[in-house]
Amino acid sequence: MAWNRDGMAARAAKELKDGFYVNLGIGIPTLVANHVEPGIDITLQSENGMLGIGPFPTEDEVDPDLINAGKQTITELRRTSYFSSADSFGMIRGGHIDLSILGAMEVAENGDLANWMIPGKMVKGMGGAMDLVAGVKRIIVLMDHTNKAGESKFLKACTLPLTGQGVVDVVISDLGVFERPAKGQPFRLIELAPDVTLEEVAAKTEAHYEVAL
Repeated sequence: MAWNRDGMAARAAKELKDGFYVNLGIGIPTLVANHVEPGIDITLQSENGMLGIGPFPTEDEVDPDLINAGKQTITELRRTSYFSSADSFGMIRGGHIDLSILGAMEVAENGDLANWMIPGKMVKGMGGAMDLVAGVKRIIVLMDHTNKAGESKFLKACTLPLTGQGVVDVVISDLGVFERPAKGQPFRLIELAPDVTLEEVAAKTEAHYEVAL
């Protein structure tokens, strides 16, 4: 049984370290906030100018003016601060964010990331992803291992327009966890999702990777 969306998010939450400043992308990454282990003190940052994001609100807590970069309603904390989008991107571009967890349409074996458009479909643009992959110390991608047609999304080379080149450090898919020890080195399969076999991963992966289980 492969991981579902919450399973992937829970596994990604294990990568959070005490004191981290973390940016979560839209989609599956937003679920990571629901799986932070007790006792871990992290600060979530949003490109639209919020530092210190609380959990998703209950129905009676919803404030339509309080949203994250993905336009989801959120809550604030006692330590939450607000500032301009320019200052927010100053944090990102200045290397002050420890970790960003993003979604992806494709990841290449050399760490290239494509996560913002499919040619021919209307899109709103790359958003802050280009700045995040260039300025954040560590990039984790959460994605389904294959697309709706059953084709691998972990490829030898991306076919879609790139967000960044050689930027991905960790890929967490519904099948397992792939990590690069350093930029320029190959990804290594370091963990399998429950009941997933090495043979299944190999059959569904175009990219070259090493097995380090």
